[in-house]
Formats: sequence, structure tokens, C-alpha cells
Amino acid sequence: MANWMSGLIGSDLITGIQSSDICLRPLTSPWLAEVSETEIEPLVLASVLLSLIVVYLAAKLGGELCARINLPAVLGELVGGVIVGVSALHLIVFPEGGGEVQSLLMNLVGMTTGLEPEGLLQVFRGESEVISILAELGVIILLFEIGLESDLKELIRVGPQAAVVAIVGVVAPFAAGTAGLIVLFGIDTIPAVFAGAALTATSIGITAKVLAEMQKLSSKEGQIIIGAAVLDDVLGIIVLAVVASLAKTGEIEILNVVYLIAGAATFLVGSILIGRLLSPYFVMVVNQMRTRGQVLISSLIFAFVLAYIAAAIQLEAILGAFAAGLILAETSKHKELEEQISPIADMLVPIFFITVGARTDLSVLNPLEPANRAGLVIASFLVVVAVVGKVIAGFAIFGQPGINRLAVGVGMIPRGEVGLVFAGVGAASGVLTESLDAAIIVMVIFTTFMAPPLLRLVFKEDDGTIAPMEPAPELETADEVGP
Repeated sequence: MANWMSGLIGSDLITGIQSSDICLRPLTSPWLAEVSETEIEPLVLASVLLSLIVVYLAAKLGGELCARINLPAVLGELVGGVIVGVSALHLIVFPEGGGEVQSLLMNLVGMTTGLEPEGLLQVFRGESEVISILAELGVIILLFEIGLESDLKELIRVGPQAAVVAIVGVVAPFAAGTAGLIVLFGIDTIPAVFAGAALTATSIGITAKVLAEMQKLSSKEGQIIIGAAVLDDVLGIIVLAVVASLAKTGEIEILNVVYLIAGAATFLVGSILIGRLLSPYFVMVVNQMRTRGQVLISSLIFAFVLAYIAAAIQLEAILGAFAAGLILAETSKHKELEEQISPIADMLVPIFFITVGARTDLSVLNPLEPANRAGLVIASFLVVVAVVGKVIAGFAIFGQPGINRLAVGVGMIPRGEVGLVFAGVGAASGVLTESLDAAIIVMVIFTTFMAPPLLRLVFKEDDGTIAPMEPAPELETADEVGP
């Protein structure tokens, strides 16, 4: 996810309004006119604090509103992000690579400090980078927490079903999307392949948060969704590498694809096997510590080490964090760790969802803008393929009588920031036309926002047959001997 989010910072995914439309003239105060580098640093901190006030207010207001009307709180956080982001209030926005400041918060900083445009732009970039990093940390903590709440034994048991769901969920929308764009819309092969690839991956963060809120994470459906979403993440990285290579050179670099597949398999299997062997020593070391926060800090060190290794071998840091959570969930410390990680997740995770919403540009949905109309027609097709392709994947599950296959398929629908990465890479390489780029963004918006309420709906309809999985006896024993 780190690569996804950082890739969005300097991209042209989101078209903001021109600075001339919102820029406020700084106050002319002689003693504030000259600002040195040492004076800019505290202004960056002040701007970050100001942005966090907006982020938390938007997250809480949106989450509370949705919770009161029986919708997932994460949907409220996404909507709150849209309202404070580039689509509405322009409070939380990000640099577009140019020399313009498009944030009303930054203009407020300019008014109250008298900063010149050059200094204000430095503060803006520093603030945006910090918020982006906090958002990345948020999704890493989220996946670590999801790993802690998952049952590794159950994930292994549903592994074949999760693999089938992941593969079908990648192949079906990719094939249907690519073929449809070529046949129905006459789009060239490489742009069609790129757009089809944007339909493949699943945003695990959004689905996992909804499942956790609904207390369905430990159900068999929830474990299949999480397992398939993790595999989807890996497959999505591989697909992105393939289509990016195809767009750049016109041919696929086989060695790069083999490296990614081998690296992903080795990392996921190796980290879990080695981690399970070393986890008793981890508990022994933690028990010898006498300082405050020994369980939490030691666990975060372990999670960040695996997250770094994943990022270093061109995977996603969230895969490492998730693997760390799975490993530590089997130790006697996992209940204590779950309680201690929750406040950190409550602080950082909303930043991720608010920034996802803030980067969503709803102006591409305006049919009155002639430039949007072609993109909206293509987007309608992509949305249908995106939804149907993942729902079909849910019905591909075998050997599981009584399972809610529709819930599994719906859980795979949201693309979130994953689809934006494909759009960003495609736009940066010049492969995608404006209409096709807009169509991908519309598809991302619809799948991201429709999945949480749909997921709650399909689980609610089948509430009588879905029960959380009983914890494994080994885990119960570990809890009893824990401190």
C-alpha cells in the first residue's frame, strides 16, 4: 500500500480547481515576510495538526452518522473524506506536481503567517507528505490488526477456496473488461489491457474494516474474503508489473514476472513458517522485559520488520504487516496485544480512509461536462464488469455447503486506491486517453462506495446461517496461560 499511496502524491489522478479560484492573498506583515527554513518546519507541524483536526472531525461525524442509520462507519469516513477533499471543501488536498497551492487550509496558514507563495508551497508539500505517510501507517496498522483477529489455521483450511476466489476474481473481470473495451468501444489493445487490469485487484483495507465492524471477520466467509483479498493483492501487483512493462516496451518481461511470483510465494510462506517457529522465543523475550509497553512495542517492531522486507522485495508493506498479525495471533500475548493496538488503530486508520475519500474527484461524474460523457459511458460498462466479475468469483467456491457465496463475492468488489494506482500508472505512461482514465476513476468510486452497504445487506439477509468460527483449542490454551 505504501507504493500505491506514494504513487498518488505526484500523479494527475485528481484534478483540483485552479489556485486562482481559491487562493487568498497573504496578509502583508513586514516582520513575517521573510521566513527561513528553520521557521518553515514548525509551520509544517502546525499545518499537520490543523489537517488532523479536519481529518478526525470528518471521520467522526461521517462515521457516527452512518452508524446511526445502520451503515458501516467506514463508509462515513470515506464520505467525510470526499466532503473535505478535492471534490467539495478543498480542506484536505494534495500537490498536483505543479507550483500551485490548492488547499484552503494552506491558504489560511498563508493569511495568518504572511508567507510568500514559495514558502507556502514548501509548507503545503511538507504537510501533504506527512498526512500521506500517516495514512500509509494507518493501513499497515489496520492489516496488522486484521491479522491478529484472523485465525491462521482457518485461513489455511479455506486456502484452496480463497485461491479459487482470487484467481477467478482476477481472470473474469480482466478478460471481460479487456474484450468488451476492444469489441464494444473499439479501444486499442494496450489501453484496453490496462483498463482491464484495473478491474482485478481488491482493496483489502475497506472490506476488512467492514467485516471487523460487523464481527464477521472470523466467520468462514470472512476468512475466505480476507485470504482471497491478500492473494488478490499479490496478483494485482504482478498484473500491474505486466501491463506496465507492456505499456512501456510493448512486450512482457518474463523474468520480472517470475521474480515477483517467486518473491511473493517465498515471502508469505516463509515468513509465516519461520515466524511460527520463532514466536515462542518472542513471548519469552517479552516476558523478561520490565518496561512499559513491552508487548506493543516489541510486536510493532516485528510487524514493521516484515512490512519492510515485503516492501523491499517489491511487494506491499501491508502484506508483511498482515503476516505479522497472523503469526502473533497464535501466541499467548494476542489478546493483550489486540487491546493495546486498538487505540493506535483508532488514531491512524481513519486518516487512511479520509485520504482515500479526499483524493476522490467526483467532478468526473458530471454529465454536463462534454469531456466526461464518453468516460461515463465506458465507466458504466466497467462498473458492471467490476461487480459481476467479483460476484462470479464468490460462486466459484467449492466443497463448502451452506456458505454465503454472494457475501464472498460482494466482499471482493471494492477497488479503492488500488484501481487509482492503475489509472495513475496508465495516465503517466500516456497509454490511457482522458475518457478511459476518467472511466477507471468512476469505476473505483462506485465500487468503493457501494461495497460497504452491500456487504452489510448480504450478511444481514443470511444472518441465521452465518456464525463466527469457534477458536481453535490451541488458541484457548494459549490464552489461559497468558499473563
